[in-house]
Amino acid sequence: MSGIFLKKINKSFGNTLVLNNVDLEIYEGEFLTLVGPSGCGKSTLLRILAGLESSDSGEVFIGGADMTKVKPADRNLAMVFQSYALYPHLTVSENMLTPLKLRHLSTLERFPLIGPFISREKRNELTERVRKTAKILKLESFLKRKPGQLSGGQRQRAALGRAMVRNPVGFLMDEPLSNLDAALRVHMRSELSELHKALGSTFVYVTHDQAEALTMSNRLAVMMDGNILQLGKPREIYEKPSDIRVAEFIGSPKINIFSCNVIKSNQVEICGFKIQGNFQHFMDKKISIGIRPEHLSLTNDRNCIKGIIKHRENLGSDFFMHVESPNIEKRIILRVSPEEALNLQVDAKFNFNFSQKYALFFNSAGKRVEVFDPNNITNKKIA
Repeated sequence: MSGIFLKKINKSFGNTLVLNNVDLEIYEGEFLTLVGPSGCGKSTLLRILAGLESSDSGEVFIGGADMTKVKPADRNLAMVFQSYALYPHLTVSENMLTPLKLRHLSTLERFPLIGPFISREKRNELTERVRKTAKILKLESFLKRKPGQLSGGQRQRAALGRAMVRNPVGFLMDEPLSNLDAALRVHMRSELSELHKALGSTFVYVTHDQAEALTMSNRLAVMMDGNILQLGKPREIYEKPSDIRVAEFIGSPKINIFSCNVIKSNQVEICGFKIQGNFQHFMDKKISIGIRPEHLSLTNDRNCIKGIIKHRENLGSDFFMHVESPNIEKRIILRVSPEEALNLQVDAKFNFNFSQKYALFFNSAGKRVEVFDPNNITNKKIA
């Protein structure tokens, strides 16, 4: 397989545009995640790739071959659904065997009475494939159980196993972890990542959960309103979002956005404080500055932003302070250590600032712009 390519995909439901001329190349063997809010078109794009949904226009290439008009069964892609889609009356072993029987046994060989006798060798080979897959997924001791006798994580692994036994060219996963509780989701994230490395297959994963996207993906595509806003490695998208919507969606807690006026070609003002940079193209215009909570820090400097704590979030290893500051409409969130939090109670006043190297600048259209010479950025506090 030489990869997957979706070219100029358009899709509308009635008057609602769901996918807008989407281009996406998925490399062979990579773990790519489509992430975005509900209604952004990510599941529709996955279904078009699987062949379960037809596009209004555009082409789908798998392994260099045009699969646009090819039916789902012949695309050799395995789909893992949110609801598991296991047969409740069959055991785990029988659930995993079913797609193999449909693919590799003739109608006569599947016949209940004579089938087992005339296809004994084939059935033994298929059963061995199920056993090997179950060993990889640590399901060997659950093969004789039915889905109702399994935990959520075990059912998810059984659904994965049913897809794996076919040896597909790629796995398509539509929010497979969303039905699990928080602790199990964290566990299954690591299991899926390890499984991807072990198989070396192409994984295309759909989720609205940014934690899943950031922790498991080789690359992720951030989607909104039927468009891919940014495609890149998780660290790149987190640290260098191309659009303010990407910056606000990726990251928890949400990035702090400050709106400020450009008063000079080399200076902007935020909360009464001045920041130096190249702003000559933004004169007399609004510009937004994004600072993530972990990049704000407490300070005793006189040159700072003043705030009042209105809410404290205790996450054990970290505390998040929700702060109100004069002339800033939205509350600011900053991360502090448990030791720092000891002296920070609700209604306490304190000062904070940030380093210019962490500041993200966005123009009035929401696109990120560079205002510093990257070779001259220092750790100087600029608030």
